[in-house]
This record gives sequence, structure tokens and C-alpha cells, in this order.
Amino acid sequence: MTDAASISARRPRQADIAERAGVSISTVSRVLANEPGISDSVRRHVLEVAEEIGYLARRQASGPGHQLVALVHAVQATADLSSFYDGVLRGLREAAEDAGMPLAVRLTYADAITREELERHLAEAGAGGLFLVGVDAPETTGRWLREAGIPVVLVNGADPGLTFDCVSPSNFYGARQATEILLAAGHRRLAYLTRSVRPTLRERIRGFEAAIAATPGARGTVVELKQGETGLQEGINTMKTLIAEGTDVTAVLCLNDLIAVGAMEAAQRAGRRVPDDISFMGFDGLPCAAMASPRLATMDVPREKLGREALALMQARLASPHEPARQVQLAVRPQAGGSLAPPGS
Repeated sequence: MTDAASISARRPRQADIAERAGVSISTVSRVLANEPGISDSVRRHVLEVAEEIGYLARRQASGPGHQLVALVHAVQATADLSSFYDGVLRGLREAAEDAGMPLAVRLTYADAITREELERHLAEAGAGGLFLVGVDAPETTGRWLREAGIPVVLVNGADPGLTFDCVSPSNFYGARQATEILLAAGHRRLAYLTRSVRPTLRERIRGFEAAIAATPGARGTVVELKQGETGLQEGINTMKTLIAEGTDVTAVLCLNDLIAVGAMEAAQRAGRRVPDDISFMGFDGLPCAAMASPRLATMDVPREKLGREALALMQARLASPHEPARQVQLAVRPQAGGSLAPPGS
């Protein structure tokens, strides 16, 4: 166990409280955010330990904190893209902790982003700032948030009207760069497996199409992924359909790594050699990319940095409520993999 002397020599963190109190970091976070569902005895014990190691004093010394709440897309954060959102939330939590701003994290669903639901979450957390993580507010809800003056940051999201602060990967430039990598390898018949339901995803489609349009002789096909499926199986079934229809593409870019791994698996089952007959490229830099055979070429998204930038946007918004909204885009970087080679290699 870490002793109090060693903790006092550095800035105490929630992990130190959790270790000394014998509880999880999640429990510590919920106590410090004053969330319900924690017994009085556990709450008192955690707060006593936090005071003992100097955590509360540090937080008070950093200035008046603001209660914040983050609503996270439940389906994605608990299934296909859990590793993606784990990274985003890790960065957001650490930045909020360093700033002395209690953060409550809650799951939500796309059809639950209503005024009534948001009011409930804000009231329960006692929050004066809201992060929407991986979800887009309907126009009516967005209008209420603006009229109510509630500080909002869209995380891994975009607002086409730029009325809310938002942070996201560079979706247009990232997809364009990924497509240019495939084109530079000599591919001229490409497909992009994607959805178009969110503004961020439509930006990637634009990036793909821009790279195709700038390359003489290139042909790009945007393939809408099958509805009612997610992740790996979605990639498998969509690619099976393309092969059954006699597709002649030599390279496939995918919305994310899970879909790319599934599509690559379907191609291999159908007797296509990867990358000799067909190349694949993903997006997001998820752990599954390194586990695929061959290793999946992808575009790495700085997930923790997304969370930290979201907190910085919230701090700026709380300090200057009437400033114009800002959109922050973080560059994505290519990761090499054995799934990509020149056509016919």
C-alpha cells in the first residue's frame, strides 16, 4: 500500500484514495461527484481518506470546482467500441481530476437525449456542465440547451451549425489520408464500408470522395453497412454480399477496425488472399487491429487526448460563456499493417 508520506510528495490522485480505502476508483469518483447509490459508511470512509492524504485540500486550493456530467453512448461504450470510449473517458476523467472538477459518467441512449432526460441527469449530478460523448442531440434538445445556457461539449462529435464546442478526430482529413495511402499503393478500384447517420461519419465520406476525385482513373464506391448489425459481424456480412455480387475492388477502407477485421475475415473465407488479392484498411487504432492476421493497417485516433481536449473546452466555456463556439480536430496517424499491399502483389 502506498504510504501517506510518498503521496504527499506528489499530487494525490483518486487511485491513491481507492487503494487506501479498499474500494474501486469508480466508487471514489462517484463519492467525490456526490452521486447517489453509495452507502453513508462508504461515503464517509472515502472522504476521510481523501482528506487524510490531502486530496480534498488540493482540489479546494485549485479554485472553485464545477460539477460536470458526461453522457456516453450506451450501445457503443458497452459493446463494439468499448475500448475506444474507455480511452476517451480515461483522458476526460484524468483531466477533470487534475482540474479539481468532479465528473459523473452516465450511460445514455440516442433516443433518450430529450430535455427531460438531460434535466434529470444534470439535477442528479448537481452538474453545471454537460459532455455528450458519442451522441448527437436532436435539434429540439439542442435548441433547449442553447436557450438554457448550459455549457455543452460534444466529444467525438460535431455540430454542423457550430453552436456547441466539440472535439473529434480529423475525420475528413483522416479518411482522405487513408484513401491516399491506398491510392499511393497503386489501387484504383476502392470501396468504403461506412454509415452516414452522424455528421462525423459524413465527414469521412467526404474525405474518401475527395481523395478519389483528385486521382485520375480512380473509382470509389461508398457502401452503406447493413442495418441491425454491429461490429465484426457487420463487416463479415457486408463483405460477403459484395463478393457474392462480384465486386472487383482491390482495396477496402472501413469505418472502424472492428468492421475491417470482419470484412477481411469474410474475404479470406471466400478464398481471397489478403493483401495479394485485396487490401484492407481500418480506422481508430483499436487493439483488435494488432491481433488480426495479417495485422490490420489503420489510422490511429488519440483517444485519451480527445478526452483531455474536451475538458479544456469545458473550462474555457465556463470561464467565457459568451465566446463563439470552437471546434477542435485532432490529427490521426497511419499505422502500418500487413493487410495493405499494391494490387496483384
